[in-house]
Amino acid sequence: MARRRISDSERRSRIGVRHALAPAHRLADVAAVTRAMTVLHATEAATVHLAVAARSEGITPEDVDAELYDARSVVKQLAMRRTLFVFPRDLLPAAWGSASARVATSERKRIAKAIAAAGIAPDGDAWLDAAREATLVRLAAGPATTADLRADVPELAGMVGGTTDKPYDRPVPVAPWVLTHLGLEGKVVRGRNAGHWRLNKPTWTTAEHWLGVVEPPLDEHTGYAALVREWLLTFGPGTAADIQWWLGSTKTAVTRALADLGAVEVDLDDGSTGWVHPDDVGDTGPVEPWAALLPTLDPTVMGWKARDFYLDPSHVPYLFDTNGNAGTTAWWDGRIVGCWVQDEEGVVRLSLLEDVGPDGLAALEHEARRLTAWLDGTVIGHIYASRQMRQAKLP
Repeated sequence: MARRRISDSERRSRIGVRHALAPAHRLADVAAVTRAMTVLHATEAATVHLAVAARSEGITPEDVDAELYDARSVVKQLAMRRTLFVFPRDLLPAAWGSASARVATSERKRIAKAIAAAGIAPDGDAWLDAAREATLVRLAAGPATTADLRADVPELAGMVGGTTDKPYDRPVPVAPWVLTHLGLEGKVVRGRNAGHWRLNKPTWTTAEHWLGVVEPPLDEHTGYAALVREWLLTFGPGTAADIQWWLGSTKTAVTRALADLGAVEVDLDDGSTGWVHPDDVGDTGPVEPWAALLPTLDPTVMGWKARDFYLDPSHVPYLFDTNGNAGTTAWWDGRIVGCWVQDEEGVVRLSLLEDVGPDGLAALEHEARRLTAWLDGTVIGHIYASRQMRQAKLP
């Protein structure tokens, strides 16, 4: 029997429906948006709120904060590719046992080596264990910011680096390293934000304090299978290389997870082999053309390694940095066609790289007005401003 083919057009339709970007498919709450996308990128704090805004109606920034910090149905967690995400709460044990654990192992080696090289302690592993324990003792007394912890825990007061004249070698505090490692293992979590929602200023707390009952990490294979299952339902079809890149894992781990799930091979338009969940082989059906304005590092944009089915390769230098980090993007009918910026008053402006026709332009301008109203004068700063964003901001 011939393998099913899933066309680029069908893949773009799936984005509109499953990623809740087509207006008829927008969602009503923060947890539903997060689950639809598997996880939300959170390296830039504002991405979480803007990703929800693009996929919902009637949800305010305050609603996003309430779900993160009051209901706690979604939780920030460092995981795949050492990237900060917002996870559905029940998916955390899968990450703790697989993607986060993998990063924790490499982080321990890096931290221990740097501590010994800096002369802080001859045994970097022993130092890290002591610093972790002292931090947990302090957090058992109550939540604290990184600054609080540096003041209260002597082991966290040190600095590393700055011993050469190289521009990238600057002194950095060790406290974030220890907190990162504890977070990767699910011992601590990022609690309430100590600043505006567009900024990452976490208050740290123990997982028990924040979550109550803390489920144990899944074993590595089960954890990876759970993450790959969610990826397939959100992003499928995609290649094994797409999954490996997103997961930040090995080819062996991906191959095993696909086998555990009974994933189905399909043919893609570029001649490669894609994978879908066995319950997800049907067509999406017709989808009306849709427009969307997505934030930097949006989960849709960062869902695949191979992006030609929704991104003209000639646009990549304008919309991504050399490390593959995406700036803001403007979408028309399932394809990236440019980016967006804000002026000094907070008004959202389009910067397009191709002609989208009158219907496309009208739809994108409507989204620009919708986003301007949602932001209500808040101007977002960007770590990952693309070339096109910088050019669009010039006078």
